[in-house]
Amino acid sequence: MKFKRIKDLREDNDKLQKEIANLLGISQQYYSEYEKGNRTITINHLITLAKYYGTSIDYIVGLSNEKNFLKQNNNKKTS
Repeated sequence: MKFKRIKDLREDNDKLQKEIANLLGISQQYYSEYEKGNRTITINHLITLAKYYGTSIDYIVGLSNEKNFLKQNNNKKTS
């Protein structure tokens, strides 16, 4: 399955395939296969990319068009 958004996110952030491959601990060629849709991306890599780009997995895989992931407020008051 091809996830066009992983390429779009990478390019929007001015990153090279090699840089993202290093982040994921894989080769540039292996990562390139993700972008082409020739290799199925692992859930662990999806999680890493979502955290890195500050978006949701739903956005990456096309289930949502909401690009920005809202972080939960960790400043809750305790009694």
